[in-house]
Amino acid sequence: MGKINYGRAILGGLLAGLIINVGEFLLNEVLFKKQLEEMVRQHNLPTPGVAFIATAVLLTFILGIIIVMTYAMIRTHLGPGPKTAICAGLTFWFAIYVYAGILNSTLFGVEPSLMAIGLVWGAGEYLLGSLAGAWLYRES
Repeated sequence: MGKINYGRAILGGLLAGLIINVGEFLLNEVLFKKQLEEMVRQHNLPTPGVAFIATAVLLTFILGIIIVMTYAMIRTHLGPGPKTAICAGLTFWFAIYVYAGILNSTLFGVEPSLMAIGLVWGAGEYLLGSLAGAWLYRES
């Protein structure tokens, strides 16, 4: 097992980021649209605008790259393949969805059932993204 192929890590990461971005769009603009609009009104928050959405999309592509970079790093210990990709994806799912998501959901009073749906949805998009990104990654 050699050095990280950064070009392939970026390519795989962009695919992972695309999958996660599509998942986030479907979650927030289709599945939870009404609930999020109500939360914005209830807490007197500004409606997310173009700058927020652009930032979120960009950061999600960067997140995809970091997931695949992590896959590339841990595959030297766990071996290449789906198991290692799942480990990389679940690591970031926990840090973002479970840890930050539960704290923010508690802060904003999100219903536990919605939080549970979001956690499961997020696991799906992170696993699909990490598997697809790892599929594109090659060391040489």
